[in-house]
Amino acid sequence: QVQLVESGGGLVQAGGSLRLSCAASGRTFSSYTMAWFRQAPGKERENVAGINRSGRITYYADSVKGRFTISRDNAKNTVYLQMNSLKPEDTAVYYCAADQRVLGAIRKYDYWGQGTQVTVSS
Repeated sequence: QVQLVESGGGLVQAGGSLRLSCAASGRTFSSYTMAWFRQAPGKERENVAGINRSGRITYYADSVKGRFTISRDNAKNTVYLQMNSLKPEDTAVYYCAADQRVLGAIRKYDYWGQGTQVTVSS
């Protein structure tokens, strides 16, 4: 099992930046595929980015491509989401998720953090 704790959310003006972090417990962080999701009020949860175990392969939702960057530091058991050029529509609770299956083979992630609120003002 792995426990996930997100941090780094907050209030930012449109055009600004935030970096989210997700710290994982356990000694096998490098065996987990990681992802970031977000959910805005009244909307479905959206998978915004994912990264494979080594960090060499990433994917992004079209809505964030070119603005967000996912990365991981396996030595620190942490995955990051750098968010630039933020827009009001990026406002949501952001969650990190982990799964031991390979990237591309995951329909539903097994482990989730508690979420961190990101609010972008216009």
